[in-house]
Amino acid sequence: MTQELIIIFLSTFVLAVIVTPLIIKLAKKYNLVDCPNDRKKHNGSIPLMGGLAIIIPVLIMGIILQPESEHMLGIVIGGSLIIIAGVLDDLLSLKPLTKLVIQVAAAVIVMSSGLMIEALTVPFMGHVDLGILSYAVTLLWIIGVTNALNLIDGLDGLASGVAAIAFGSILVMAISDGTTVVIYLSILYVASLLGFLVYNFYPAKIFLGDTGSLFIGYSLAVISMLGLFKNVTVFSFIVPIMVLMIPIFDTLFAIIRRTINKQHIMTADRMHIHYVLLGLGFGHRNTVLIIYAFSIMFGALAIVFTNATMILSLIIMAFLVIALHFLAELTGLVYGGRMPIIRRLKKLVNLK
Repeated sequence: MTQELIIIFLSTFVLAVIVTPLIIKLAKKYNLVDCPNDRKKHNGSIPLMGGLAIIIPVLIMGIILQPESEHMLGIVIGGSLIIIAGVLDDLLSLKPLTKLVIQVAAAVIVMSSGLMIEALTVPFMGHVDLGILSYAVTLLWIIGVTNALNLIDGLDGLASGVAAIAFGSILVMAISDGTTVVIYLSILYVASLLGFLVYNFYPAKIFLGDTGSLFIGYSLAVISMLGLFKNVTVFSFIVPIMVLMIPIFDTLFAIIRRTINKQHIMTADRMHIHYVLLGLGFGHRNTVLIIYAFSIMFGALAIVFTNATMILSLIIMAFLVIALHFLAELTGLVYGGRMPIIRRLKKLVNLK
């Protein structure tokens, strides 16, 4: 199977590398570009619709491979709705409520296919069936992850790189579990995202746009449901959260921060992790690489977690609590935004 996966990876990667310049040309021809403003500091007008450069290779290779799952029809229909919402938002700037309605519709279609988060494994309680709560948990997971990736799409290569790392982590766990459909889907996304990153990494020649960030977030949510939530470790519900630690908690902390400040939760600000790191002087490229490093670390911990003993699981959990404190400090949720610990660490390593 190793040889087959290498061929699939290379074929998808090459397709993405070929398709992306074509999307760049089309976007420029029809003026589908993102212009700089007060919040967007990129130089010049950058082509949007980069999501199509990821979707097309995944679609072509998916048709060739035809990964089998009883939920596939619902996943494809739901994904199509997300793509439509993303394209319309890139072209017409949809209202947040309109996007949310479409996302709910996509999630309902996925749930109607039978793909649900029906149970969790909880320490000292064992296997816990969610019952009717499974509908709310599944809906929250799909919509939450879909929008979480969209919200971290603020720097060149950030969202696409973090997503590639997340899919890579899911791929490793799927290979260990032998879940064929998750293996195929994950490797398609890893390869397509890496091919796109050739043009999307700083300085970017093309942006994901909402077409890409929403669809990739949706795909992460659904594919993690196909594999990660079926894990049987004592903390099974932690594994998918660890894989998506940065986007999930950056979004959660933003909601909490805006609620505390009596702002609308959709109010844009510059307190997301990537903006704060930029403000600390790390620079665009280094900020992205730092978040990549943390994403790789969390993904690796998730992989270890799947086969960890209770003691090792508790150690990893303690480490995650510390990591969450750093994220909370970075996003201005604690200490009134002063970041004392992070600034001390910055001085310790003599970063300017």
